[in-house]
Amino acid sequence: MFDTMTMVKAFGWLCGALLIYLLINWAGESLYAMDAGGHGEEGEEHPQGYAIAVEDTGGGDAAEEDSGPSFEEVFAAADAGKGERVFGKCKACHKLDGTDGTGPHLNGVVGRAIGGVDGFGYSDVMASHGGEWTPEVLSEFLANPKGYMSGTKMSFAGLRKIEDRANVIAYLQAAQ
Repeated sequence: MFDTMTMVKAFGWLCGALLIYLLINWAGESLYAMDAGGHGEEGEEHPQGYAIAVEDTGGGDAAEEDSGPSFEEVFAAADAGKGERVFGKCKACHKLDGTDGTGPHLNGVVGRAIGGVDGFGYSDVMASHGGEWTPEVLSEFLANPKGYMSGTKMSFAGLRKIEDRANVIAYLQAAQ
């Protein structure tokens, strides 16, 4: 029943089916292409909509700065209890018992020199930064660590809410 000719026919049908599948796939990609290829010159930019011109009033920057309270005002009303809950995000790398984890311990961090824990392997940029961790500097750093200090080893994305930053700094200050 399975002689050589039957095997050749079966292999031929398999190759034919594969060829038909590849041709249909190629035709479908050509008709429904989502990339810029085949729509003009190589590297030519094709906008995906209409640009709407908006007149610049010039007062946008001042309005953004005045949109919320300053850090000092928020820090004056900070709640260390809420900061302890926010510190849960930090516990994976930092400890408050004086031992280093993935990150340095945070005992006495408020007022301490930046990169000032002896024996911890800071990144070069952190070790050579200088200055001290004031509440304002901590707030700027915690908002966007990589943006504030490019090259830091800290991979945390940051705390976007100013209230969360103020609360966690108040908690760290109280835990000293």
